[in-house]
Amino acid sequence: MSQATTFENSVSHPLRIFLVEDSLDVRELMIENLAMIPGVVVAGVSESEGDALNQLNALPCDVLIVDIQLKKGNGINLLRQISEKTKISNTLKIICSNNATEVFRRVGRQYGVNHFFDKTSEFPQLFELVKNLSCARLEYNGRG
Repeated sequence: MSQATTFENSVSHPLRIFLVEDSLDVRELMIENLAMIPGVVVAGVSESEGDALNQLNALPCDVLIVDIQLKKGNGINLLRQISEKTKISNTLKIICSNNATEVFRRVGRQYGVNHFFDKTSEFPQLFELVKNLSCARLEYNGRG
């Protein structure tokens, strides 16, 4: 199978988001905003490290959005475990957290995080990124 065919197959579906967020209010806000973006589907949601890992092993997703602080476990440990799993390791990883210190950003990069957003002030930038990813996918699909 050629690399082009692989890419084509990987983008022939909506942009699948998996959200790991323990705050019900924040989770609902994020799901509501993500649902308004054309070509995006929230494929899975979890509020704990263990549940997220189990779901991610079964559900394919393109983008993983993770909070650091969770009710059970934490997002950094989840990312560490995911980085060891080939099936999930290629997923675009985003941290969206109140813990926006440089230390957490550095640790996130160590585990393959592509983007880091401060939950208190950078929701618009997060949703803009997802919108751009979806638009690029839709544009590519329109060529075929």
